[in-house]
Amino acid sequence: MIDKPFSQACDNNRGPILEVLQQHLKAPGTLLELGSGTGQHAAWMPHFLPHIHWQPSDLPERLPGIHAWLADNRPVNVADPLVLDMAQPWPALACDYLLTVNTFHILAQDDVARAIQHAGKRLPTGGLFVVYGPFNYDGRFTSESNARFNDWLRHQHPASAIRDIEWVCAAMNAAGMTLADDQAMPANNRTLVFRRTAEQ
Repeated sequence: MIDKPFSQACDNNRGPILEVLQQHLKAPGTLLELGSGTGQHAAWMPHFLPHIHWQPSDLPERLPGIHAWLADNRPVNVADPLVLDMAQPWPALACDYLLTVNTFHILAQDDVARAIQHAGKRLPTGGLFVVYGPFNYDGRFTSESNARFNDWLRHQHPASAIRDIEWVCAAMNAAGMTLADDQAMPANNRTLVFRRTAEQ
């Protein structure tokens, strides 16, 4: 058994994100979590969403950590994590909801665009794509801490950066999704809820 990975950010943001999910995920269905990371969300949130079948996913090297969290406290409505690279073709899996937390600023912008295209093809009409993280508005950082965070991201990887919400919305619209909600979150983050409205 490996040691469980831990993210303080996951511990901090799980409550506010859950509140948004409880507002919007009213109907029973399958939620595909993209980039499950440490697995902390998959081991906690589904306890409070018993009508949702939760499917974690991430890159192969992340799966052992997700398994470790689920082995400790697994909700009955959580599936085994599967391998999924957001920017590559996704495995065949029907889902009603998508959730991704703190991934859009890590991925290169072209990879975010590919993930959005995959999402548009996967969600049914009326399906929701919930995206959490920091975003810029009108091309500006929403706080000095976000500007510093963006500098740190670019230092780690030149292709990483906080995305402009206008660009994200345009990419979502091109994939048949429209912005249904935009909620402020702690630590200068946002939760964006996009609804699948049209066939591509």
